[in-house]
Amino acid sequence: MAPDQPQTDLLGNLTTAIVLVAPDLTIRYLNAAAEDLLKVSGQRIQGEPLELILNEDDPNDTSLLTAINNKQAFTKRETRLKLPNNQHITADCVVTPTDDALILELQPLDRLLRISREEDILASQQTTQTLVRGLAHEIKNPLGGVRGAAQLLAKELPDTSLQDYTNIIIEEADRLSRLVDRMLGPFQLPHFSAVNIHEVLEHVKQLILAESKHSLTIKTDYDPSIPEVQGDKEQLIQASLNIARNSLQALQESGISDQTLTLSTRIQRQLTIGNKKHRLVCRVEISDNGPGIDPQLLSAIFLPMISGRANGTGLGLSISQSILNQHKGIIQAQSEPGHTTFSLYIPIETQIIKDNNP
Repeated sequence: MAPDQPQTDLLGNLTTAIVLVAPDLTIRYLNAAAEDLLKVSGQRIQGEPLELILNEDDPNDTSLLTAINNKQAFTKRETRLKLPNNQHITADCVVTPTDDALILELQPLDRLLRISREEDILASQQTTQTLVRGLAHEIKNPLGGVRGAAQLLAKELPDTSLQDYTNIIIEEADRLSRLVDRMLGPFQLPHFSAVNIHEVLEHVKQLILAESKHSLTIKTDYDPSIPEVQGDKEQLIQASLNIARNSLQALQESGISDQTLTLSTRIQRQLTIGNKKHRLVCRVEISDNGPGIDPQLLSAIFLPMISGRANGTGLGLSISQSILNQHKGIIQAQSEPGHTTFSLYIPIETQIIKDNNP
């Protein structure tokens, strides 16, 4: 039995996603917000079992369905649901029993969680840069003294063969100085101009193919309607190349036979990055079918010196994130075994030039 017209008019005007569930746990009604959230038609799904849309990612956690089966009031926070179209959402779920139905309220959290993660990434990036700059000052000053003293000592040594030792001191001091410089990232502020993002990715593609000696497959999926972005072409190449090289190294170390790297571009509208909303954003995705990133490292991979490889420096991703931050953008990563994706978000806005090039 469908709800009466005044009731549906009232529920239809709510911005909260509402699902009315019949006593036999079939779907009685979805308001417009629920249809939009769950990506289904209320008319087509009416009378279908509730499990069709209330399919949790964790099969061992049955607390929500148990409460519904027992007609109990229940609230579950940050529930991960799998939609009928196989997409996933995170939502707060509230179950409220009534005389002849259950009311299920779904409050989507994905946007809020994404904004929170981005703010954490941006804050940690700023904190890291401040720390590294202070550390660089404390390291490079005494390194310069050590190097200068080694040069003076080399001139005073009676036996030139002993200069091999002073040369080691000088070379190691230079190596440490270069490492600190790499931790600091690009020295120059980006020089903004109109950049075709597909030219950037095609250049990266050719470099990776050459470095891999054509041992992997690179697929492209570009949106040709994307306008030029305002950015520094060389720095965007560097940011993309760092990520692509990481994917290449992960694939080579995995030993899998069908090594594939995918480069794709899409437009996103009205996207919030950090605390600023952008009308148009270019999303670049660099994906591979490698073994994935250790979940314990995933939240820290953009910090300097964090690497999942034994011989990795952990600087490439940190530098890439710093470059995107200078472009008012951000990089996010998602990973599971067999599929890792780095998403680069670059705002498409002309005012970025005014902000950085007086």
